[in-house]
Amino acid sequence: MHNAYTAVIKQDGDWWIGWVEEVPGVNCQEKTREELIETIKITLREALDFNRLEALAAAGVNYQEEKIAV
Repeated sequence: MHNAYTAVIKQDGDWWIGWVEEVPGVNCQEKTREELIETIKITLREALDFNRLEALAAAGVNYQEEKIAV
């Protein structure tokens, strides 16, 4: 399954800043637009991995996983 997310980006003085609309806490700043896009991708992957591990730890044992799409 391929997931698409929306990065909101803008230049603010000498910096490029951005965040992901769908995932709170994924925000970054870099000196160039290209660096910002790459950093947002890395940060998003890390946040999704962390959230997945946290959800599985909270589930404990005897759980099921179900793929859903919206």
